Amino acid sequence: MATPATLPTCVWTGASGTNYTYHIHPNPPNFSPNQDGNYIYTAKNAEGKWFPIYIGEGCLSDRCCDNHHQARCIAEKGATHVHAHLNAVKADRKAEEDDLLARYTNAYAPNGCNIREGG
Repeated sequence: MATPATLPTCVWTGASGTNYTYHIHPNPPNFSPNQDGNYIYTAKNAEGKWFPIYIGEGCLSDRCCDNHHQARCIAEKGATHVHAHLNAVKADRKAEEDDLLARYTNAYAPNGCNIREGG
């Protein structure tokens, strides 16, 4: 895996106004085991801007692979990249995921692959 310093970055802003800097990896990425973080499966729209297909958190090597529980949807929606960064604290990862999903509601089905709690 390329070191974060050599990877391009993208800043995603949550509903709270907090900015989160992510490293841009081609899909599929190659993450080392036991690296927890936040990730966004993404692609560019017609205007060349990134849009989220799936926003998540967890072990990057487990969650950013062909075994992801939404892998089929992610592939069908055309994810070309994974934006990711390390984040060791589970409560912080979950809060960031919730903050981003509150702003980027297009990541939810049917446009994206996230599923709203309760259906």
